[in-house]
Amino acid sequence: MVVGREEPLGVRQALTERPSVSIVIPHFDDLVRLDVCLDLLMLMDGMDSNTEVIVCDNGTPAGLDAVIAVVKGRARVVSTGERGAGPARNEAVRHAKGEVLAFLDSDCEPQSGWMQQGVAALGENDIVGGKILVSVADPENLTIAEAFERVFAFKNQRYVHKIGFTVTASMFVWRRVFNSVGDFHNFVPEDIEWCERARAQGYKIGYAEQCILVHPARHSLDDLRRKWARMLLESLAMYRQKNRSELLWMLRNWLVLLSIFPHLYNVATSSQVSGVRNRFKAAAGLFYIRTYRFLYAHKVFFKGKAA
Repeated sequence: MVVGREEPLGVRQALTERPSVSIVIPHFDDLVRLDVCLDLLMLMDGMDSNTEVIVCDNGTPAGLDAVIAVVKGRARVVSTGERGAGPARNEAVRHAKGEVLAFLDSDCEPQSGWMQQGVAALGENDIVGGKILVSVADPENLTIAEAFERVFAFKNQRYVHKIGFTVTASMFVWRRVFNSVGDFHNFVPEDIEWCERARAQGYKIGYAEQCILVHPARHSLDDLRRKWARMLLESLAMYRQKNRSELLWMLRNWLVLLSIFPHLYNVATSSQVSGVRNRFKAAAGLFYIRTYRFLYAHKVFFKGKAA
């Protein structure tokens, strides 16, 4: 269910003329994909004097000069010493001039119409999430991690309509709405937590099916473990920050384990994987990562209790 105001704050503005747009890209040590991302943006319709791109570097080891060399004038480059995608986005916003903020990750590939479709959807919403496709190197020969992510990762339509948030990899928001809600918080699941604050203020979050970008799947199980270890720590931190029951957090992780069996149906029916071998890999990934999340959650929970 989409929660929000009956009339979005930006409607009247969107119906007159296209607002100015600031595209915000946090970046850390991914120069090759950043280059591809900027190339695709430069080819996009609407990239004119009414649009700006801001890349905020988060301490890339090669140094800021290396980032500037890759950007080659296609964006304004700023930096922050505080590690984390949230602080990088916040710093970029402080330099942004647009009436609309379009958040995009540096490893993503925005498709034709991404910006136009996202901005257009703000005519009926305060915040908009776009469609995210998961890319792999070889769709016929997936790794276990790739197969799992093809089936389960970045289901942004479900996130918007069922849970009430959009991932920040593809998020559009009126600047005045962002100013009202405030900065992204660090060390928590920033997209969920920020959208929760937005909904509490009555803002409407919508989904734009034709606002499409491609996000690479994680290639290895090590990558998946690191992702979920970080996400579990962040989710527990949010529960503590908002004074919610940690026992409820643990119960949710028990439900994650129990969800393996009904979610085998998703593996069997998903159009994102083909062939028995790839479906078997997706099922293996499902068993592996849900069990890992369950065990790691207990480790974190009881370590905190013993401290």
